[in-house]
Amino acid sequence: MIKDCEIISAVKKRRSIRAYSDKKVEREKILCCIEAARLAPSAENIQPWRFLVLDDPEVKDDFLKQVTGGIYKHTKWAFSAPVIIIIIAETNILAHTIGGKLQRIPFHVLDLGIAGEHISLQAAELGLGTCWIGWFNRKKAQRELKLPGKFNVYSLMALGYPDTQKRSADRKFLPLEDIVAFNSPSNLKRRRR
Repeated sequence: MIKDCEIISAVKKRRSIRAYSDKKVEREKILCCIEAARLAPSAENIQPWRFLVLDDPEVKDDFLKQVTGGIYKHTKWAFSAPVIIIIIAETNILAHTIGGKLQRIPFHVLDLGIAGEHISLQAAELGLGTCWIGWFNRKKAQRELKLPGKFNVYSLMALGYPDTQKRSADRKFLPLEDIVAFNSPSNLKRRRR
């Protein structure tokens, strides 16, 4: 059995929240979450991330109207979040481009994932909820924001105080012994169906 520690406690608190109270999120708490992301590791310490915080309700809602229509309508729940963080990458970085092509892994996407999860964990510690949003119209987001060519939108993150009337379902996780093997991949278990 793994003993709980502070990080595991924060991980257990974190949930994907899709219903938020209308309580305004304090800027200090938003900046604390962004500070956690700023301190994240990145390939070659490039730090390709940029974060655009939409906490003005009118600006946030106008943006969401543009990027959650049509086939993306299942993301309409995001309107309940008082804050949307737009996760942006600077993508013209030579080290990332060369390394990504050689390894066939887009390093900036890994870096954004690490930084974004730092936001989620810090938010959980502050009593806030988050939810990664990958289902939105990226082309419209790019056009709406008028970002310079070297910047690309990769994800959105909803942030706010969870609506306590709407509790998220308990999560089920694979047992530890099903996901880890030591010294040989032959011990890895296939996903149960």
